[in-house]
Amino acid sequence: MPDHDKPLTVAFVLASYTRDAPAGMERATAALAHGLRQLGHRALIITATEREQATGEAIDEDVVVLGSVGVTFPADDEELRDAISAHGQDQIIAADLRHLYRRHRVDVAVYVDALWGLGRLAPLCRGVRSVLAMHVVGHDEDLLPALKRADVVIAPSTTVLDQAHGRSYDTTRWQVVPNALLGEQTPPTDQRREVLRIHGPVRVLARLGPEKNVHALLDAGRLIERHIEVVLAEAGFEQAPGAQSAEFRLCAHSAARLLMGSIHDGLRWNQVQPWLAEAAVVIVPSTKETFGLVALEAMSAGTPVVTFDVGNLPTLVGTGDDAGGIIVPRAHGEFGLWRAAELLLDDPLRYAALSRAAYYRSRDYLPTTVAQDFVKAVR
Repeated sequence: MPDHDKPLTVAFVLASYTRDAPAGMERATAALAHGLRQLGHRALIITATEREQATGEAIDEDVVVLGSVGVTFPADDEELRDAISAHGQDQIIAADLRHLYRRHRVDVAVYVDALWGLGRLAPLCRGVRSVLAMHVVGHDEDLLPALKRADVVIAPSTTVLDQAHGRSYDTTRWQVVPNALLGEQTPPTDQRREVLRIHGPVRVLARLGPEKNVHALLDAGRLIERHIEVVLAEAGFEQAPGAQSAEFRLCAHSAARLLMGSIHDGLRWNQVQPWLAEAAVVIVPSTKETFGLVALEAMSAGTPVVTFDVGNLPTLVGTGDDAGGIIVPRAHGEFGLWRAAELLLDDPLRYAALSRAAYYRSRDYLPTTVAQDFVKAVR
């Protein structure tokens, strides 16, 4: 058990981690690490992505390379599972992790997912507390061994707990530690926000995954008389080889048929909130979301969000007088998202109220606030 009176050294393990990766797990991990550092703790991130630096060396603000995983990214679940299981590789990786924990005097090891965070391997190491961070409910073959090895289980929302309970997992001792904002963004002035309401673009930001539902949104937006700007990027993981490229082709074909539209490659992390801030509205068309980080980032810039009533999004965005956007029933489909956005942009009073509420709702997710919740959960 860590000493309650001393700062912690926390190691986050995420095989696919790389700076500026367009994925919620990576961005949330970086944000929590940042919050812990602000509180006086040390945080390092252990990644298996290829780097020029030598294995085991700290790079890029306490990012450390684990060279024994041996998989080329992007990869799918089966590729990574095979790579870490074949020919005793799991024992080699476990030994390398123990070496890194001892070398860096780690108090808490956070496995960011049962598979991609190597939680299924989670080696016992004296004095190191094992935490499984479940951003999604993984495959049983990864999750069952990961849960056996975890001292603490955390999830970013009750949505994850509900999904796990629905699959007969005992979640009574699991704890919710939400995702955090990675950066601070000053919202546009009221005057600028009004200009954006009238003339600004509708913006969409997502990684290339079918559950992000971007191409269906664009198909439904062919007659929208407002500029639509879409940013899509490839993550280090995918459902099957070539799945992200195929998804991009679908989205590009749909974007080409818009009245006014454009599609672009991904943004760096420090560009995300400023880009979302300059949108009239941000649409999050996902059909499933265990947290909804893009929605939170838009709200932090005072930009109202339009999204479906799926996963954690209604809780995050809100449905009452203090909502930071519009929640559309999934049954209304993608045309319902566009209709809700159009009605909002035509209503200056409601738009201004949602913009203000969006910003204030986001204040609960500052890095230090979430880091404090995390420390309480893992002590």
